[in-house]
Amino acid sequence: MNLWLLIILTAFIAILLKALLFSKPKSNQNSKLPPGPRTVPIISTILWLRKSTIELESSLRKIRSKFGPIVTIRMASRPFIFVCSQELAHEALVQNGAIFADRPNALPTTKILTSNQHNITSGGYGPTWRILRRNLTSQILHPARAKDFSHGRRWVLHTLLRNLSADSACDGATVKVANHFHHAMFCLLVYMCFGQKLEESEISDIEALQHRYLTSLSRFQILNVWPFATKILLRSRWNELFDLRRRQEQVLIPHIRARKHQATEDVSSYVDSLMTLELSENDNTKRKLTEQEMVTACSEFFNAGTDTTATSLQWIMANIVKYPNIQTAIFEEIKVLIEEKAEVEEDDLPKLPYLKAVVLEGLRRHPPAHFLLPHAVTQETELGGYTVPRNAIVNFTVAEMGRDPDVWEDPMEFRPERFLMGQEELDVTGNREIKMMPFGAGRRICPGIYLAMLHLEYYVANLVWKFEWKVGDGYDVDLAEKEEFTTVMKHPLQVCITPR
Repeated sequence: MNLWLLIILTAFIAILLKALLFSKPKSNQNSKLPPGPRTVPIISTILWLRKSTIELESSLRKIRSKFGPIVTIRMASRPFIFVCSQELAHEALVQNGAIFADRPNALPTTKILTSNQHNITSGGYGPTWRILRRNLTSQILHPARAKDFSHGRRWVLHTLLRNLSADSACDGATVKVANHFHHAMFCLLVYMCFGQKLEESEISDIEALQHRYLTSLSRFQILNVWPFATKILLRSRWNELFDLRRRQEQVLIPHIRARKHQATEDVSSYVDSLMTLELSENDNTKRKLTEQEMVTACSEFFNAGTDTTATSLQWIMANIVKYPNIQTAIFEEIKVLIEEKAEVEEDDLPKLPYLKAVVLEGLRRHPPAHFLLPHAVTQETELGGYTVPRNAIVNFTVAEMGRDPDVWEDPMEFRPERFLMGQEELDVTGNREIKMMPFGAGRRICPGIYLAMLHLEYYVANLVWKFEWKVGDGYDVDLAEKEEFTTVMKHPLQVCITPR
């Protein structure tokens, strides 16, 4: 063990000295890259990789003020290009969408956890990705299919309301809502995935497994640095990775197999669509998905739809608590529409413009992801007058665009009224123009954009209609941010809720 460590450290020092002492001037091609700060090989890479998302945003604000709206940061042997303006983001993602729609090559650990990139999130831009995405958007997430899962949404709503009521009744204590929101959204995604209500114990097992998955990703990153060496030096961590993947298959495959024998009157599920899906091979033959690939698809479905929605829901409710006038306005709008109905129904939502404005403002001010997942280009191209080489990784500053003072008046204020004037002019998909893009834009836009808006509007409306939300004694709503899988509240929302 010590011998291998000595060999690796010696090699690292040799590479560092060579890079520092014998580095050559950049080629003419590289001189056309977007400008950026000077870098020290290896050392700069380590320093950049240690930054959190929030620290990276702060650094990019300073770099942008000096170099402009498109900048280059060198990490390892490839350029990382950050696009910081709405116009350039629209040019890249919409006008030249096919060129900017690829993903970087997967790291070794990612290949294991995604069945060699057989998923939508990390899959390369090509036939397999198109088939997987088209299946999801047409079979499960299409607006025309929304009513198929309305029963599940109502069941989850009643469960959420019951759990919140039970917590609030305990000695008048304040309620920490984050876990309630996350569990509710996870239950809904499990229902949509398998087409039925699982037992609470079964849902909890899957939820715990997915939590382990997300919290372990950062631990596995070191395995991608010299995998041939880490497989010896960090064998236990590689075993942990393989054990996590095996555990996913042990937990999810029985539910996938059981779905084959469900009664026909059950609601159609995501697993149903995966079972009938066919992928095209290089020799023009077609094949069904393997069970392992279906596990990957189900895991991606849970992760993509749970944390982002639960995080957004907490941010929106935090601002509703912080600004009671917003809560009152939502309640009064609902009251005029539904009078004494027990709950807000999905058909009522299009008639609640202020509610939609609150949700949009929440997504603008607090997008759950402050950057998109990294993009790669399919060919060398130009953007903003600079060269984007084929090996570059390109990303976009989502949060900064939604808080740009050149586009939004008083951008740090939570002001839903900004969306009431000419609401139809805001294109949240970014197809016409990009002012904010909490769901991304172009060919890699989040496929669940319609469903996410429906869920947020539906649950915010009913939470306000059923409860009065107030700040707990000795507690204040703190909008400080913290990076986890999404950008969450550093101090989670803690409130007093009273049934209306």
